[in-house]
Amino acid sequence: MEADDVSVREQLFHNRVRETIICVLLFTCLYMVCYLILTHFKKAAEFVTDDVEDATVNKIALWLCTFTLSVAVCAVLLLPISILSNEVLLTFPQSYYMQWLNGSLIHGLWNLVFLFSNLSLVFLMPFAYFFTESEGFAGSKRGVMARVYEAVVLLLLLALLVLGIVWVASALLHDNVARKSLYDLWEYYLPYLYSGISLFGVLLLLLCTPFGLSRMFSVTGSLLVKPRLLEDVEDTLSCTVFEEDSLYRKLNCKDACWVKLNVEAMRKEYETVRSKRVALEMRRKASPWQRNLGYPLAMLALLALTVMCVLMVCFNVLELLLDDTAMPRGMEDPHLGMASFSMFGSLGAAVQVVLILYLMVSSVVGFYSSSLFCGLLPRIKDTNLTQIIANCVSLLILSSALPVFSRTLGITSFDLLGDFGRYNWLGNFYVVFLYNMLFAGLTSASLIKTVTWAVQRELIRAFGLHRLPLTVSRSTVPFRLLLASGLSKIQ
Repeated sequence: MEADDVSVREQLFHNRVRETIICVLLFTCLYMVCYLILTHFKKAAEFVTDDVEDATVNKIALWLCTFTLSVAVCAVLLLPISILSNEVLLTFPQSYYMQWLNGSLIHGLWNLVFLFSNLSLVFLMPFAYFFTESEGFAGSKRGVMARVYEAVVLLLLLALLVLGIVWVASALLHDNVARKSLYDLWEYYLPYLYSGISLFGVLLLLLCTPFGLSRMFSVTGSLLVKPRLLEDVEDTLSCTVFEEDSLYRKLNCKDACWVKLNVEAMRKEYETVRSKRVALEMRRKASPWQRNLGYPLAMLALLALTVMCVLMVCFNVLELLLDDTAMPRGMEDPHLGMASFSMFGSLGAAVQVVLILYLMVSSVVGFYSSSLFCGLLPRIKDTNLTQIIANCVSLLILSSALPVFSRTLGITSFDLLGDFGRYNWLGNFYVVFLYNMLFAGLTSASLIKTVTWAVQRELIRAFGLHRLPLTVSRSTVPFRLLLASGLSKIQ
């Protein structure tokens, strides 16, 4: 009997060590990738300075930003990893090499991501910002530790302010509970704060994702080579070459005084035009298959994914009205390898993974395309540390809300694990139902508007009507003239 107990304890110990090693290896790989991404966008002048103290502070802040971005990527991969793990265990139920993939490992990943995401959002990122902006208290000795002391004090004051706001909000909404749990910080106020942060992230996804789904068509179109009917590469390339030559002559003109004053701005503009010219030359050399087949297939794929998202949300609305199990809820023990989370089996699970990643990419595109946050768009080798911190916080808010967002919309039936399923507002039917209706309505309206406007704009550009003077209304051009112009271009 004692030997059996020892063997069970040894097995539990080995399982825990194995899960820890897997989590550490996964996070280490993501950390290295995120560090390479941030170093690609950071401004090198902030890290190579004569002041060793500033350079050290900036490096520490960059390490904290890398940690936060790694946690954000882990949050994005939570649902795809969980869904694919279930399908792998269904396909190879008795495989010896898949024994490490179990529910305990997946549950531990969810708990670690929840812990580190809130730790980064509440403590690490505010500390990184205060650390870069601090100079030490007046009268204290200069150094890195003086900045650490000031940043810690500011962080404590911010924590007291946030907890006070949370207590006031809970007192307004739940008066009796708030008074009884004034000293119950860990069990009540921190989960209440996490629930509010999650609700803010889900609402931000509701605003950014429909707009991003409509912007995906134009962003993808700018990266691909369009057919000759929709784009005249030769004309655009000629204009770009003339513009590049003009800027080159202005830069080499040593007599004009205004050129000397604006030489940096003009040099950046020259580099931009030059890179645009190189890209246009590469697009001109594209093969006919890439030109005439790649662009239509990409547009059809985006349209199919967007329509599929809308249809799944509409189906989820019907399920909410007819079945209580469609409500998002949490589960403690994920029974992986028992049944597929899609009625279509492995193919449906793969489609769910693609849709989840597509929604995340669309939300990021919509976030940076909005007028409120377009200023945060990072620039290669020209992004200061404050912008990097703001970008990491924004991406962490979006990514940590992605599992709740996907489950609320019914993109997947995989229930939320750990503390992700303990948010207070998840059990409210009216909030979930209204959220689904708003997403379906906003996405449908954005899709219809984008498709109709894009078709009209491309037809006008293809038939050369964009060169008409502004006094001539393009809507008054007869359809017969439009058709004749198109036929002449094709001939």
